[in-house]
Amino acid sequence: MTSDELVDVLIIGGGPAGMAAAIYAGGAKLRTVLVEKGATGGQIASTDTVDNYPGFPDGISGQGLAEKLEAHARRFGAEIVSDEVQGVERIPEGWLVKGYDHYRAKTLIIASGARERRLGVPGEEEYRGRGVSYCAVCDGAFFADQDVVVVGGGDSALTEGLYLTRMCRSVTVVHRRGELRAAREYQDRAFRNEKMRFVWHSVVEEVLGEEGKVRAVRLRDVRSGEVRELPTSGVFVYIGMIPNTDYLRGVVTMDDAGYIPTDELMRTSAPGVFACGDVRVTSLRQVATAVGDGAIAAMSAEAYLATLEHQAQTAAAQA
Repeated sequence: MTSDELVDVLIIGGGPAGMAAAIYAGGAKLRTVLVEKGATGGQIASTDTVDNYPGFPDGISGQGLAEKLEAHARRFGAEIVSDEVQGVERIPEGWLVKGYDHYRAKTLIIASGARERRLGVPGEEEYRGRGVSYCAVCDGAFFADQDVVVVGGGDSALTEGLYLTRMCRSVTVVHRRGELRAAREYQDRAFRNEKMRFVWHSVVEEVLGEEGKVRAVRLRDVRSGEVRELPTSGVFVYIGMIPNTDYLRGVVTMDDAGYIPTDELMRTSAPGVFACGDVRVTSLRQVATAVGDGAIAAMSAEAYLATLEHQAQTAAAQA
């Protein structure tokens, strides 16, 4: 597309929600452009196996699912552009999306997802890429036959921890509570795995290293205050996400955490702007729910465009 071209739907983000929106918008014969700053697929592209996506009883690799979603969107006519969105501005025709290039659209679908939350402790940034990681699939092979730590207690912590047991000698899950938040299926698998260990009621206070690589984490028991060191070669962090919505400040209403409230039709506070997937306020963030959100957002955008066209026709008839 060219910068002066006005498209029907512009989708920001190429994860499952954005791809589903592209499939449905393209299927509705809307001029659809999807802007993604990295590899398509979002978080699932770096996930080893997606076990609970309907229709794949034996699971499917995250990368494999991402490739299928992209191929489907392209087949339905969506154009996929590589760019990083920096801001959004209201214009008479709709919306101006500013990245390295500029894009003009009648409607927007926000599907920019979320990024990993950092521990924010000494040593984390210093040893990032040298023992501190946020992606087991990306970095797990570097820790073959070594002891590693996973920080967190949700689905990501356990699924990535289970993946690490394939190559690591042991995987110790450090969780600040006394019970996990992950789905029961993942908990059962983790507790059955002989390589997985658990440290409860504890937080990481510092990542320790020597000779340029991680050697241990300093843990604090949140009940007793006791501090101790746990030797480890790697620290994999899964303590939640931060929505990628900084570029939308002042454009749509957001909650204190930066997530976007929507109604059941994925409509935001701004006319012609819809949000779907991990970026919106929701009770569940899974691939299946993201895809459903994306489909609804696209159909809502189509209905909004039909209303605009009807209004324009009525105004022209009355002129």
